[in-house]
Amino acid sequence: MAEDSKDLQSAPKAAGREFDSAAVGALAHLYRGEVYRSTIWRTRLDTTTNWAVVTLGIALSIGYADPNSSPLPLLLVSILIVMFLILESRRYRFFNVWRARARWIETKFYAPLLLNSRQPDHDEWQHVLADDYLTPQYHIGFWRAMGRRIRRNYMWILSFQALAYYGKIIIHPTPVESIAQFFTRMAVGPIPGVGVFLVGVAFHTSWVMLALFTRALDRKKHAYREGVAGMG
Repeated sequence: MAEDSKDLQSAPKAAGREFDSAAVGALAHLYRGEVYRSTIWRTRLDTTTNWAVVTLGIALSIGYADPNSSPLPLLLVSILIVMFLILESRRYRFFNVWRARARWIETKFYAPLLLNSRQPDHDEWQHVLADDYLTPQYHIGFWRAMGRRIRRNYMWILSFQALAYYGKIIIHPTPVESIAQFFTRMAVGPIPGVGVFLVGVAFHTSWVMLALFTRALDRKKHAYREGVAGMG
């Protein structure tokens, strides 16, 4: 693919020709194809989010069905939620490729076309788009994708799971009367309640920090929007 990229280098700006009607039509069909693919992958993202919500709903039903029921399902459901988050982060990296290409065409071709009432000039944006087709690559890493999915959806799912779990501990089977009783109820088999509590704090702190770190990284990466990195 690298050799194809060298062979297909476009002419310098001064020597480049303007888009004719055939080229504009081809680009319009290309844009429609990218929008279609991004829509398909967006549906796949919604599917994993729905799975996470449904499993949390099942855990809530089991945990709150009876005051004497175990809070363990509300604790274990976090493992399933994280698994769905990992799947969705992987899918988001694919979705982001098609979304970024469609958005690139919108901002670099259609927006100037509408604002200037003429065809956009031959510019570097065409090289960027062509290189992305000749050498396909993910526009963002896995951790940035996971951070985005946490900020979009999973921060609410994980927060609700934590509130439901601690709420179960506090009110069932009777309202908690002391800190010692709170930690006693949190114990899981041989694991003491304090250990479970500390693991929970570490878990929720980790995804909060990941969301904040990747948010700052996204802002830094998109401060300069030229090149393939700017497409992501």
